[in-house]
Amino acid sequence: MNETRTTHEIGDLATEFPLSPEVIYLNHAGVCPLPKCAADAIRRFVHECETQGARFYPRWIAMEARLREQLAQLIHAPSPDDIALLKNTSEGLSTVACGFPWQRGDNVIISDEEFPSNRVVWESLRDRGVTVREVALSGAADPEGALIAAADRHTRMIAVSAVQFASGLRLDLAALGAACRARDIAFCVDAIQAVGAIRLDVQAAHIDFLAADAHKWLLGPEGIAVFYCAQAWRERLALHQFGWHMRENYSDYETRDWRPASSARRFECGSPNMIGIHALSATLDLLAKVGMPAVEREVLARAEHVFDVIQGREDLVCITDLKTGRYAGIITFRSKSLPTPELFEQLRARGIICAARGGGIRFSPHFYTPREHLDRALAAIPG
Repeated sequence: MNETRTTHEIGDLATEFPLSPEVIYLNHAGVCPLPKCAADAIRRFVHECETQGARFYPRWIAMEARLREQLAQLIHAPSPDDIALLKNTSEGLSTVACGFPWQRGDNVIISDEEFPSNRVVWESLRDRGVTVREVALSGAADPEGALIAAADRHTRMIAVSAVQFASGLRLDLAALGAACRARDIAFCVDAIQAVGAIRLDVQAAHIDFLAADAHKWLLGPEGIAVFYCAQAWRERLALHQFGWHMRENYSDYETRDWRPASSARRFECGSPNMIGIHALSATLDLLAKVGMPAVEREVLARAEHVFDVIQGREDLVCITDLKTGRYAGIITFRSKSLPTPELFEQLRARGIICAARGGGIRFSPHFYTPREHLDRALAAIPG
Protein backbone atom coordinates (compact mmCIF):
# COMPACT_ATOMS: atom_id res chain seq x y z
CA MET A 1 0.00 0.00 0.00
CA ASN A 2 1.10 3.57 -0.71
CA GLU A 3 1.92 5.19 2.66
CA THR A 4 3.11 8.53 1.33
CA ARG A 5 0.26 9.68 -0.90
CA THR A 6 -0.18 13.43 -0.56
CA THR A 7 -3.35 15.38 0.11
CA HIS A 8 -3.09 16.82 -3.40
CA GLU A 9 -2.96 13.36 -4.92
CA ILE A 10 -5.97 12.30 -2.87
CA GLY A 11 -7.81 15.32 -4.19
CA ASP A 12 -7.08 14.06 -7.69
CA LEU A 13 -9.36 11.10 -6.93
CA ALA A 14 -12.40 13.38 -6.94
CA THR A 15 -13.59 11.81 -10.21
CA GLU A 16 -14.13 8.60 -8.24
CA PHE A 17 -16.89 10.34 -6.28
CA PRO A 18 -19.18 12.07 -8.79
CA LEU A 19 -21.66 13.37 -6.23
CA SER A 20 -24.28 15.86 -7.27
CA PRO A 21 -23.10 19.46 -6.76
CA GLU A 22 -26.26 19.96 -4.70
CA VAL A 23 -25.04 17.44 -2.13
CA ILE A 24 -22.55 17.75 0.72
CA TYR A 25 -22.11 14.16 1.85
CA LEU A 26 -21.18 13.74 5.51
CA ASN A 27 -22.82 10.41 6.32
CA HIS A 28 -20.26 7.67 5.74
CA ALA A 29 -21.12 6.34 9.19
CA GLY A 30 -24.59 5.69 7.76
CA VAL A 31 -24.61 4.60 4.13
CA CYS A 32 -21.81 5.68 1.82
CA PRO A 33 -22.12 6.90 -1.77
CA LEU A 34 -20.68 4.35 -4.16
CA PRO A 35 -17.44 5.43 -5.81
CA LYS A 36 -17.26 5.22 -9.58
CA CYS A 37 -15.04 2.12 -9.48
CA ALA A 38 -17.71 0.20 -7.54
CA ALA A 39 -20.53 1.39 -9.77
CA ASP A 40 -18.49 0.44 -12.85
CA ALA A 41 -17.80 -3.01 -11.41
CA ILE A 42 -21.52 -3.53 -10.82
CA ARG A 43 -22.38 -2.34 -14.33
CA ARG A 44 -19.82 -4.69 -15.88
CA PHE A 45 -21.06 -7.60 -13.84
CA VAL A 46 -24.71 -6.93 -14.65
CA HIS A 47 -23.91 -6.56 -18.35
CA GLU A 48 -22.08 -9.87 -18.29
CA CYS A 49 -25.03 -11.54 -16.60
CA GLU A 50 -27.38 -9.95 -19.11
CA THR A 51 -25.40 -11.09 -22.16
CA GLN A 52 -23.56 -14.21 -20.97
CA GLY A 53 -25.46 -15.54 -17.99
CA ALA A 54 -23.17 -17.57 -15.75
CA ARG A 55 -20.86 -18.57 -18.59
CA PHE A 56 -17.84 -17.19 -16.75
CA TYR A 57 -18.73 -18.40 -13.26
CA PRO A 58 -15.19 -19.76 -12.66
CA ARG A 59 -13.98 -16.18 -13.01
CA TRP A 60 -16.52 -15.10 -10.41
CA ILE A 61 -15.16 -17.73 -8.01
CA ALA A 62 -11.67 -16.37 -8.58
CA MET A 63 -12.94 -12.89 -7.69
CA GLU A 64 -14.47 -14.29 -4.51
CA ALA A 65 -11.11 -15.77 -3.55
CA ARG A 66 -9.36 -12.49 -4.35
CA LEU A 67 -11.75 -10.56 -2.11
CA ARG A 68 -10.92 -12.83 0.82
CA GLU A 69 -7.24 -12.07 0.23
CA GLN A 70 -7.89 -8.33 0.05
CA LEU A 71 -9.89 -8.36 3.28
CA ALA A 72 -7.29 -10.47 5.07
CA GLN A 73 -4.62 -7.93 4.08
CA LEU A 74 -6.82 -5.00 5.13
CA ILE A 75 -7.36 -6.22 8.70
CA HIS A 76 -4.03 -8.09 8.92
CA ALA A 77 -5.62 -11.50 9.35
CA PRO A 78 -3.16 -14.41 9.25
CA SER A 79 -4.86 -16.02 6.26
CA PRO A 80 -7.74 -15.59 3.77
CA ASP A 81 -9.07 -18.79 5.35
CA ASP A 82 -9.98 -16.68 8.37
CA ILE A 83 -12.39 -14.58 6.29
CA ALA A 84 -16.07 -15.31 5.67
CA LEU A 85 -18.24 -13.22 3.37
CA LEU A 86 -21.58 -12.71 5.09
CA LYS A 87 -24.62 -10.52 4.49
CA ASN A 88 -24.07 -7.92 7.20
CA THR A 89 -22.55 -7.18 10.58
CA SER A 90 -25.57 -8.58 12.42
CA GLU A 91 -25.13 -11.97 10.77
CA GLY A 92 -21.50 -12.05 11.87
CA LEU A 93 -22.33 -11.13 15.46
CA SER A 94 -25.18 -13.65 15.48
CA THR A 95 -22.81 -16.33 14.22
CA VAL A 96 -20.68 -15.70 17.30
CA ALA A 97 -23.50 -15.32 19.81
CA CYS A 98 -25.42 -18.39 18.68
CA GLY A 99 -22.38 -20.59 18.12
CA PHE A 100 -20.29 -19.75 21.18
CA PRO A 101 -19.97 -22.53 23.79
CA TRP A 102 -21.89 -20.74 26.54
CA GLN A 103 -22.72 -22.28 29.89
CA ARG A 104 -25.55 -21.22 32.16
CA GLY A 105 -24.26 -18.48 34.47
CA ASP A 106 -21.85 -16.99 31.93
CA ASN A 107 -21.88 -13.28 31.18
CA VAL A 108 -20.86 -11.04 28.30
CA ILE A 109 -19.72 -7.45 28.74
CA ILE A 110 -20.79 -4.66 26.36
CA SER A 111 -20.92 -0.88 26.58
CA ASP A 112 -24.02 1.25 27.08
CA GLU A 113 -23.42 3.00 23.74
CA GLU A 114 -23.74 0.05 21.37
CA PHE A 115 -25.80 0.05 18.18
CA PRO A 116 -28.74 -2.38 18.54
CA SER A 117 -26.93 -5.01 16.44
CA ASN A 118 -24.25 -5.31 19.11
CA ARG A 119 -26.73 -5.32 22.00
CA VAL A 120 -29.82 -7.36 21.15
CA VAL A 121 -27.74 -10.25 19.84
CA TRP A 122 -26.29 -10.75 23.33
CA GLU A 123 -29.58 -10.04 25.10
CA SER A 124 -31.12 -12.84 23.04
CA LEU A 125 -29.01 -15.30 25.05
CA ARG A 126 -31.05 -14.73 28.20
CA ASP A 127 -32.93 -18.01 27.78
CA ARG A 128 -29.58 -19.82 27.74
CA GLY A 129 -28.71 -18.39 31.13
CA VAL A 130 -26.25 -15.81 29.79
CA THR A 131 -26.42 -12.33 31.28
CA VAL A 132 -25.34 -9.05 29.72
CA ARG A 133 -23.35 -6.49 31.68
CA GLU A 134 -23.55 -2.95 30.29
CA VAL A 135 -20.71 -0.61 31.18
CA ALA A 136 -21.23 3.15 31.04
CA LEU A 137 -18.56 4.79 28.89
CA SER A 138 -19.68 8.42 28.90
CA GLY A 139 -17.30 10.43 31.01
CA ALA A 140 -15.14 7.42 31.86
CA ALA A 141 -11.50 8.46 32.18
CA ASP A 142 -10.46 4.93 31.21
CA PRO A 143 -13.17 3.23 29.12
CA GLU A 144 -11.09 0.10 28.57
CA GLY A 145 -10.38 -0.14 32.28
CA ALA A 146 -14.08 0.23 33.05
CA LEU A 147 -14.95 -2.62 30.69
CA ILE A 148 -12.28 -4.90 32.13
CA ALA A 149 -13.21 -4.01 35.72
CA ALA A 150 -16.72 -5.32 35.06
CA ALA A 151 -15.37 -8.81 34.31
CA ASP A 152 -15.44 -11.65 36.80
CA ARG A 153 -14.74 -15.38 36.68
CA HIS A 154 -17.99 -15.93 34.76
CA THR A 155 -17.18 -13.44 31.98
CA ARG A 156 -16.68 -15.32 28.73
CA MET A 157 -16.66 -12.45 26.25
CA ILE A 158 -16.24 -8.70 25.83
CA ALA A 159 -18.10 -7.43 22.76
CA VAL A 160 -17.65 -3.80 21.73
CA SER A 161 -17.74 -1.50 18.74
CA ALA A 162 -14.33 -0.24 17.69
CA VAL A 163 -15.92 3.19 17.26
CA GLN A 164 -19.28 4.00 18.82
CA PHE A 165 -21.90 4.91 16.23
CA ALA A 166 -23.39 7.91 18.07
CA SER A 167 -20.71 9.48 20.25
CA GLY A 168 -17.84 8.53 17.94
CA LEU A 169 -15.80 7.23 20.87
CA ARG A 170 -12.85 5.16 19.64
CA LEU A 171 -11.68 2.37 21.93
CA ASP A 172 -8.13 1.14 22.35
CA LEU A 173 -8.60 -2.33 20.87
CA ALA A 174 -5.02 -3.39 21.56
CA ALA A 175 -5.39 -2.63 25.27
CA LEU A 176 -8.73 -4.41 25.46
CA GLY A 177 -7.50 -7.38 23.47
CA ALA A 178 -4.41 -7.80 25.63
CA ALA A 179 -6.51 -7.71 28.80
CA CYS A 180 -8.95 -10.24 27.36
CA ARG A 181 -6.13 -12.55 26.32
CA ALA A 182 -4.56 -12.36 29.80
CA ARG A 183 -7.90 -13.31 31.40
CA ASP A 184 -8.91 -15.95 28.85
CA ILE A 185 -11.91 -13.86 27.75
CA ALA A 186 -13.01 -13.93 24.11
CA PHE A 187 -12.88 -10.58 22.30
CA CYS A 188 -15.51 -9.69 19.70
CA VAL A 189 -15.42 -6.42 17.74
CA ASP A 190 -18.09 -4.71 15.69
CA ALA A 191 -15.76 -2.84 13.35
CA ILE A 192 -18.26 -1.28 10.97
CA GLN A 193 -17.35 2.27 12.05
CA ALA A 194 -13.61 1.60 11.84
CA VAL A 195 -12.65 -0.64 8.92
CA GLY A 196 -12.01 1.53 5.88
CA ALA A 197 -11.52 4.67 7.96
CA ILE A 198 -8.66 3.76 10.29
CA ARG A 199 -6.05 1.01 10.35
CA LEU A 200 -6.96 -2.16 12.19
CA ASP A 201 -4.85 -5.23 12.99
CA VAL A 202 -6.75 -8.22 14.36
CA GLN A 203 -3.54 -9.98 15.38
CA ALA A 204 -1.97 -7.04 17.21
CA ALA A 205 -5.27 -6.40 19.03
CA HIS A 206 -5.83 -10.09 19.88
CA ILE A 207 -9.29 -9.98 18.28
CA ASP A 208 -11.07 -13.32 18.16
CA PHE A 209 -14.09 -12.24 16.10
CA LEU A 210 -14.70 -9.20 13.90
CA ALA A 211 -17.66 -8.21 11.76
CA ALA A 212 -18.18 -5.21 9.48
CA ASP A 213 -20.55 -4.30 6.67
CA ALA A 214 -19.21 -2.86 3.43
CA HIS A 215 -21.65 0.01 3.04
CA LYS A 216 -20.04 2.57 5.34
CA TRP A 217 -16.32 3.40 5.42
CA LEU A 218 -15.43 0.53 3.07
CA LEU A 219 -17.38 2.40 0.36
CA GLY A 220 -19.15 -0.74 -0.85
CA PRO A 221 -22.79 -1.73 -1.29
CA GLU A 222 -25.18 -3.08 1.30
CA GLY A 223 -25.60 -6.84 1.51
CA ILE A 224 -22.00 -7.96 1.94
CA ALA A 225 -19.79 -7.97 5.04
CA VAL A 226 -16.48 -9.27 6.29
CA PHE A 227 -16.50 -11.73 9.18
CA TYR A 228 -13.19 -12.68 10.75
CA CYS A 229 -12.89 -15.70 13.00
CA ALA A 230 -9.54 -16.54 14.55
CA GLN A 231 -8.41 -20.04 13.63
CA ALA A 232 -8.45 -21.13 17.27
CA TRP A 233 -12.20 -20.51 17.39
CA ARG A 234 -13.20 -21.70 13.95
CA GLU A 235 -14.30 -25.20 14.91
CA ARG A 236 -15.43 -24.21 18.40
CA LEU A 237 -18.36 -22.15 17.11
CA ALA A 238 -21.41 -24.37 16.67
CA LEU A 239 -23.02 -23.97 13.24
CA HIS A 240 -26.65 -22.91 12.93
CA GLN A 241 -26.85 -22.31 9.17
CA PHE A 242 -26.32 -25.07 6.66
CA GLY A 243 -26.23 -25.28 2.90
CA TRP A 244 -24.22 -26.26 -0.12
CA HIS A 245 -21.60 -23.50 0.10
CA MET A 246 -20.41 -24.23 3.65
CA ARG A 247 -19.27 -27.79 2.84
CA GLU A 248 -15.59 -28.62 2.38
CA ASN A 249 -16.12 -29.98 -1.16
CA TYR A 250 -18.87 -27.56 -2.10
CA SER A 251 -18.57 -28.18 -5.84
CA ASP A 252 -19.41 -31.88 -5.41
CA TYR A 253 -23.19 -31.85 -5.48
CA GLU A 254 -23.69 -35.61 -5.47
CA THR A 255 -21.83 -36.79 -2.39
CA ARG A 256 -23.80 -37.62 0.74
CA ASP A 257 -20.66 -37.67 2.85
CA TRP A 258 -19.89 -34.09 3.75
CA ARG A 259 -18.31 -31.99 6.47
CA PRO A 260 -18.09 -28.25 7.10
CA ALA A 261 -15.31 -26.37 5.35
CA SER A 262 -12.09 -26.17 7.33
CA SER A 263 -11.90 -22.45 6.47
CA ALA A 264 -14.24 -19.65 7.59
CA ARG A 265 -16.37 -20.50 4.55
CA ARG A 266 -18.09 -22.89 6.98
CA PHE A 267 -20.09 -19.84 8.13
CA GLU A 268 -21.45 -19.13 4.62
CA CYS A 269 -24.46 -21.35 4.09
CA GLY A 270 -25.57 -20.46 0.57
CA SER A 271 -24.80 -18.73 -2.71
CA PRO A 272 -22.40 -15.79 -2.46
CA ASN A 273 -23.40 -12.22 -3.25
CA MET A 274 -21.45 -11.92 -6.49
CA ILE A 275 -22.54 -8.36 -7.25
CA GLY A 276 -21.39 -7.27 -3.80
CA ILE A 277 -18.15 -9.23 -4.16
CA HIS A 278 -17.23 -7.49 -7.41
CA ALA A 279 -18.12 -4.03 -6.05
CA LEU A 280 -16.32 -4.45 -2.71
CA SER A 281 -13.20 -5.78 -4.41
CA ALA A 282 -13.13 -2.63 -6.52
CA THR A 283 -13.40 -0.33 -3.50
CA LEU A 284 -10.66 -2.23 -1.70
CA ASP A 285 -8.45 -1.66 -4.72
CA LEU A 286 -9.21 2.04 -4.36
CA LEU A 287 -8.35 2.08 -0.64
CA ALA A 288 -5.16 0.15 -1.37
CA LYS A 289 -4.23 2.66 -4.07
CA VAL A 290 -4.54 5.50 -1.58
CA GLY A 291 -3.03 3.44 1.25
CA MET A 292 -4.69 2.99 4.63
CA PRO A 293 -2.11 5.14 6.44
CA ALA A 294 -3.05 8.01 4.13
CA VAL A 295 -6.79 7.25 4.42
CA GLU A 296 -6.57 7.31 8.22
CA ARG A 297 -4.51 10.49 8.20
CA GLU A 298 -7.02 12.30 6.00
CA VAL A 299 -10.06 11.02 7.93
CA LEU A 300 -8.57 12.21 11.23
CA ALA A 301 -7.52 15.53 9.71
CA ARG A 302 -11.10 16.20 8.63
CA ALA A 303 -12.42 15.31 12.06
CA GLU A 304 -9.88 17.66 13.64
CA HIS A 305 -10.86 20.45 11.25
CA VAL A 306 -14.49 20.14 12.36
CA PHE A 307 -13.40 20.05 16.00
CA ASP A 308 -11.46 23.29 15.55
CA VAL A 309 -14.45 25.07 14.03
CA ILE A 310 -16.82 23.83 16.73
CA GLN A 311 -14.46 24.92 19.49
CA GLY A 312 -14.29 28.36 17.91
CA ARG A 313 -18.05 28.83 18.08
CA GLU A 314 -19.85 29.58 21.33
CA ASP A 315 -23.15 28.21 20.04
CA LEU A 316 -21.88 24.65 19.39
CA VAL A 317 -20.92 21.90 21.83
CA CYS A 318 -18.90 18.86 20.78
CA ILE A 319 -20.19 15.50 22.07
CA THR A 320 -17.38 13.42 20.59
CA ASP A 321 -14.28 13.09 22.77
CA LEU A 322 -11.60 15.38 21.32
CA LYS A 323 -8.63 13.66 22.93
CA THR A 324 -6.13 12.13 20.50
CA GLY A 325 -6.83 8.44 20.03
CA ARG A 326 -10.45 8.75 21.15
CA TYR A 327 -12.01 9.64 17.81
CA ALA A 328 -11.99 8.34 14.25
CA GLY A 329 -14.25 9.63 11.47
CA ILE A 330 -17.38 10.46 13.49
CA ILE A 331 -17.93 13.96 14.90
CA THR A 332 -21.12 14.49 16.90
CA PHE A 333 -22.11 17.92 18.22
CA ARG A 334 -25.16 19.90 19.25
CA SER A 335 -26.36 23.44 19.01
CA LYS A 336 -27.09 25.46 22.16
CA SER A 337 -29.80 27.45 20.39
CA LEU A 338 -31.55 24.95 18.11
CA PRO A 339 -33.10 21.57 18.99
CA THR A 340 -31.30 18.77 17.18
CA PRO A 341 -34.36 17.60 15.16
CA GLU A 342 -34.91 21.16 13.88
CA LEU A 343 -31.25 21.65 12.98
CA PHE A 344 -31.12 18.27 11.27
CA GLU A 345 -34.08 19.15 9.05
CA GLN A 346 -32.51 22.49 8.16
CA LEU A 347 -29.27 20.83 7.13
CA ARG A 348 -31.04 18.15 5.14
CA ALA A 349 -33.08 20.79 3.30
CA ARG A 350 -29.77 22.34 2.19
CA GLY A 351 -28.48 19.05 0.79
CA ILE A 352 -26.14 18.41 3.73
CA ILE A 353 -26.39 14.67 4.25
CA CYS A 354 -25.64 13.84 7.87
CA ALA A 355 -27.46 12.11 10.73
CA ALA A 356 -29.10 12.86 14.07
CA ARG A 357 -27.47 10.57 16.62
CA GLY A 358 -26.60 10.60 20.30
CA GLY A 359 -28.48 13.79 21.05
CA GLY A 360 -26.72 15.77 18.36
CA ILE A 361 -25.78 16.10 14.71
CA ARG A 362 -23.34 13.48 13.42
CA PHE A 363 -20.92 14.39 10.64
CA SER A 364 -18.83 11.57 9.16
CA PRO A 365 -16.62 12.76 6.28
CA HIS A 366 -14.30 10.32 4.51
CA PHE A 367 -10.74 10.80 3.29
CA TYR A 368 -11.85 12.31 -0.03
CA THR A 369 -14.40 14.79 1.37
CA PRO A 370 -13.41 18.30 0.26
CA ARG A 371 -12.50 20.60 3.14
CA GLU A 372 -14.67 23.32 1.63
CA HIS A 373 -17.68 21.02 2.00
CA LEU A 374 -17.00 20.84 5.73
CA ASP A 375 -16.74 24.63 5.92
CA ARG A 376 -19.96 25.11 3.96
CA ALA A 377 -21.82 22.61 6.13
CA LEU A 378 -20.63 24.26 9.35
CA ALA A 379 -21.39 27.73 8.02
CA ALA A 380 -24.97 26.59 7.31
CA ILE A 381 -25.58 26.07 11.04
CA PRO A 382 -27.32 29.15 12.45
CA GLY A 383 -25.39 30.85 15.27
